[in-house]
Amino acid sequence: MRIVVLVKEVPDTYGDRRLDLQTGLADREASERVLDEIGERALEVALSHVDAHPETEVVVVSMASEAASATLRKALSMGAASVLQVADEQLAGADLGVTARVLAAAARRVGFDLVITGNMSTDGDGGVLPAMLGEHLGVPAVTSLSTVVLTDDAVSGTRTTDHGSATVSAQLPAVISITEALPDARFPNFKGIMAAKKKPFETVTLADLDVGIDPATVPQSIMTAVEARPPRGAGVKIEDDGNAGERLAAFLIENRLVEG
Repeated sequence: MRIVVLVKEVPDTYGDRRLDLQTGLADREASERVLDEIGERALEVALSHVDAHPETEVVVVSMASEAASATLRKALSMGAASVLQVADEQLAGADLGVTARVLAAAARRVGFDLVITGNMSTDGDGGVLPAMLGEHLGVPAVTSLSTVVLTDDAVSGTRTTDHGSATVSAQLPAVISITEALPDARFPNFKGIMAAKKKPFETVTLADLDVGIDPATVPQSIMTAVEARPPRGAGVKIEDDGNAGERLAAFLIENRLVEG
């Protein structure tokens, strides 16, 4: 079995995150660049299956700048067998539609029985990419799983809904997305870090993939205006001199936070 895991390099959620006011894109240099945590959890799902089925091969796929290669090598040190990185300046700022087509082409290039991805990235929060991948690849998409059970020919799991939970399944090949309910990723050990240096790491461009995208149409969405968030204004401090409750109620009503 071959499992493709999609990961993404993102600005560290614990650091400063901001937009580039010239391009409207995320400023990748504003903080440390790391593997998205949900992508690491997706990789852990695949590697846990490898622990019980050593013949399984895990291939990590990512669309990122060439500078992301150092970050992606962490996936190799965790236990992935190889990495396919799509790095092309023409894809900078690509929208979800373009991203889905490129990642689907990358998955077809390496071949797969199962594609695992997070339900949404911390820098995009789109939440639609897994379903789009399933459509492009022509396979079932089983999304937002909080548990995963994988067999030789099928995948199943639990999806939490507003009304409880549902058990969903699909025959392989398939695409699944997982939520943060799945376990944290393992830490790379020294043996894994050393082994990662010898594992295959392939970098391709848009021209290397059978995507059918005219470079002139990327990113297919246009930022019409962008500006910095205005500074936060000073708050209102209410001293309790006997009528603080009345003043607080008046403030809430004045700012339409409650109905008068």
